[in-house]
Amino acid sequence: MNNKNRFSPLWLALSAVAGIVIGTFYANHFSGNRLSIINSGSNKLNNLLYIIDDQYVDTVNMGDLVEQAVPQILSELDPHSVYINAKDVQTANDDLRGSFSGVGIEFVIRNDTLRVQNVIADGPAEQAGVLAGDKIVTVDDSVFTGKTLTNEEAMHRLKGPEGTKVKLGILRYKEKDVRYITVTRGEIPMKSVTAAFMLDDQTGYVKLKNFGENTYYEMLVALAQLSQEDFHQLVIDLRSNTGGYLQSAVQIANEFLPRGKLIVYTEGRHSPRENYRSDGRGSYQHLPLVVLIDEISASASEILAGAIQDNDRGTIIGRRSFGKGLVQKPIEFGDGSMMRLTIARYYTPSGRCIQKPYVSGMDKDYEEDLITRYQHGEFFSQDSIKHEGPEYHTAKGRVVYGGGGITPDIFIPEDTTGYTSYYKEASMSGLILQFGYDYTDEHRDRLKEFTTEEALVRYLKRQNLVEQFAKYAEKHGLKRRNLLIQRSHQLLEQYIFSRVVYIILDEEAWLQFLNRNDNAIRESLRLFKEGNAFPQPPAADAQ
Repeated sequence: MNNKNRFSPLWLALSAVAGIVIGTFYANHFSGNRLSIINSGSNKLNNLLYIIDDQYVDTVNMGDLVEQAVPQILSELDPHSVYINAKDVQTANDDLRGSFSGVGIEFVIRNDTLRVQNVIADGPAEQAGVLAGDKIVTVDDSVFTGKTLTNEEAMHRLKGPEGTKVKLGILRYKEKDVRYITVTRGEIPMKSVTAAFMLDDQTGYVKLKNFGENTYYEMLVALAQLSQEDFHQLVIDLRSNTGGYLQSAVQIANEFLPRGKLIVYTEGRHSPRENYRSDGRGSYQHLPLVVLIDEISASASEILAGAIQDNDRGTIIGRRSFGKGLVQKPIEFGDGSMMRLTIARYYTPSGRCIQKPYVSGMDKDYEEDLITRYQHGEFFSQDSIKHEGPEYHTAKGRVVYGGGGITPDIFIPEDTTGYTSYYKEASMSGLILQFGYDYTDEHRDRLKEFTTEEALVRYLKRQNLVEQFAKYAEKHGLKRRNLLIQRSHQLLEQYIFSRVVYIILDEEAWLQFLNRNDNAIRESLRLFKEGNAFPQPPAADAQ
């Protein structure tokens, strides 16, 4: 038996306890790095654990102590090394796995009650008769409302092994009595490609939600679908995509790059440099391409955007990305728990690491980076972007920067036109969402007659929904302010319409609606029209 492997769980437990108990003592009495104590040898750690168990004033659950200590230990390393306890591992992996077993609904919790936001087509809930807008008030005859109801609790209660049954108590709009619906759980697909459609007669659009196990294959299906509609140029939307598997990003980049191009490389103290290059088999190597990013785009999103930018393969449009350039390796423990340990950094083809700066330990500045960037005006002005890393150069010699995300080739500021205090309160309070549900419930039979986003929106424009919302909001405590409502009319209308479209149709229709007034989409179409999607080398200095 390999003694090293045999005692590794104990070593982790000892390290965790020592990190908290000894570290706290020395932090209070001495200066210096508290983690240096962990490396002082196994004897002290063994003795510490034994002494606590043998002599501490109260009974100590050593397992619980370790569960609390391990996250603290990992937090001392970097912002992305994390510990996931056994009961949360499945939830943490579901989004990237491609499917999970459950009832097949999207939900939101409002006023301590779970409301069904969307019912997945042909899923178990739809087949059982659950509707968007339903409120789930009991699960298996147990109350399912109140202050203790959280997203985590809801997912835990609704998910379960395929074939098992769950009894839902549902309160439907204008019905006084709870109706009970039994749903047989089934396999629910988790799609990464949430939309693929034509923006005009030549331009295809694909929305990537994340990079999971099946993302590459979903992307191929989406591109084949767009090929049937004869697309000649493409927008890949990575906005709000927080990343996922590196391999999926590499596979997608490969579709657009000629043979032998570096896509990304990774390197760490115990991880020798590994290059990922294109193999020349991609079907879209010459297709005009635009990639959209924003401040939420991270990790695998930045790998794809960086590969396209550094190889001058397409144009990046939007706002500076998040800046996560650390590679995590999942390591499972015998009890089903798992840690994701940072083992390397990834670098774009030009050699830049786009990981933004951080301080080891609980780094408040890192956690609040997006807020800081917003307050400094970066979301509204390209001149406010701070480049903390050195300059690098693309294949054609264009300057790019490392040390803090991907800076787009074309900057699109956040649109604040019409943004007022009334709109802010209406949106952040959840009143617009609530109005969308209530309006949809009341007019569902009429709204279901519309099968396309365009037809539904034409109808909604005749309903004066902003005025209806203002009256609704006033009844629910939001003071009516006519001048501010007038200034925010377009924003209010768009938000209300978008919720109705999402509830009645689906996410693709919702995106089609939002893209009609999207400045990044407008800029993409302008670039294609002018034939400038392929970046050009910088102009030579005048002599």
